[in-house]
Amino acid sequence: MSTVLIVEDNVNQRTLYTQELEDEGYKVITASDGLEATKLLAQKQVQPDIVILDLYMPRGEGIETLNQIVQLDRTLPVVIHTAYSNQKQNFLTWTAKAFLTKKSDLTELKETIKALIRTPALTTQGRMHNDVQV
Repeated sequence: MSTVLIVEDNVNQRTLYTQELEDEGYKVITASDGLEATKLLAQKQVQPDIVILDLYMPRGEGIETLNQIVQLDRTLPVVIHTAYSNQKQNFLTWTAKAFLTKKSDLTELKETIKALIRTPALTTQGRMHNDVQV
């Protein structure tokens, strides 16, 4: 069973994503902000297969969190999932494996997660690494 770490400050969205992804068969771990997420990852309290990351949060802004995740584990795929599509042009977001604009329909998010987890290419460290165009 693959594990998804959801980093989202909105409790209603966290709950919705958790329910939807658990229904798809994923184990879901949540963090309410970037600080909590990077703490979990740095202390190796969780070992997700993928991270879903909001960009705008009160604590631990998303781009800063993305950079910290990449420093901790550059093979861990991160999907930016935000309401602000204009941030896609920000080169600081380009280290994410995918950039999705939030929608009420979670089909695109689910398909992206499935593609990133299902189409691995082994890295030199022996961990799965993926590159998916969305």
